Parts: sequence; structure tokens; C-alpha cells
Amino acid sequence: MMAMEDLVTGLPHVLGAPKDDAPVTGLCFRPAVGERIFPDALRLTRAEGVPGDRWLTRPWLRLPDGSPHPAIQVSVLPQRVLDLVWRDRTQPHPGDPVIADMDMSEANLPVGTLLRVGTAVIRVSDVFNDGCVKWKVRYGADAKNWIVAQPELRLRGILCSVEQDGEVWVGDRITKL
Repeated sequence: MMAMEDLVTGLPHVLGAPKDDAPVTGLCFRPAVGERIFPDALRLTRAEGVPGDRWLTRPWLRLPDGSPHPAIQVSVLPQRVLDLVWRDRTQPHPGDPVIADMDMSEANLPVGTLLRVGTAVIRVSDVFNDGCVKWKVRYGADAKNWIVAQPELRLRGILCSVEQDGEVWVGDRITKL
């Protein structure tokens, strides 16, 4: 687990990530709690988020009618944050469907920003990704405190709704629309 001083030292590198036209470096599919599959491609849909992913059946945020909240269909985690916190690869991967080497800060990606990821289009939501209790358990209290200390940096990444169905492949680019 990374100590706070190491995380703070790594922050300039994290903030130096591309602002646009950023590479998708990894994909993760979560069919069940604790289960991770790392495919070369994922399908993103307005109706199901990532079809087969647990968002549809076990979302952590719901609408008043009980349906899954579309603002959290897809999460995108910055690759440079993942590299800093996920040192012990025996710990589970965070499970974000998309990993990209991109600056996720509010200054770079304001709420409502549309992003093309592969052939899909996603919209940055206003729901803050503060990580969950599992983040703290897996990567340490310092890693949890670091990602929430400056919420405008969105170090834990962004939560998005799917606006246009499509596919994303490892190696595709994320571009602002």
C-alpha cells in the first residue's frame, strides 16, 4: 500500500495525463461481485451500461423507482492513479470498466462533457466517485484519503452515462466531443 507522501509525490505525474485523445489502456467486465474479466473489447449501451455487468442488477445508486441510476453506468479510472495504488496485484482490480491515461479533473472534463470512447459516446455525470469501503480495504486508508482530499481532481475517476451505443477496444482513444 502506498503511503500518503508517495501518493502526493506522484500527483504531478497523474495530473500530467493527456487532456484529450487519450488511450484506453484496459477494460474490465464485472459479471458478479468480486469477479473480474479483462476483455479486449466491451459493448456499451444506453439500456444496460455494459451488458451483463452487475450495474443492471446490483447498482450502488438507484433512481426513486428503484431502477439503476444511469449516471453510474460506466466508470473510467485514470491509468496513472491505478498504477500508483494497485501495487499489490494479489488485491482485486478496482473493477472500473474503462481504464484510460487521461486527466479526469473537473477542469478538463466538466459535468456534461461528451466523450467518444471507441464507437460509443458517454457523458460525464455529476455523481462524485469517492471510492467505496473496498477501495480503502484494498489499497489503504492513505489511498482512500488521497482520492477524496481534492474532489475537483477526480482522482478516483469519473462516472458516466452511455449516450450512444457502441464498442470500445483496448487501444481505442477517448476524445472530447
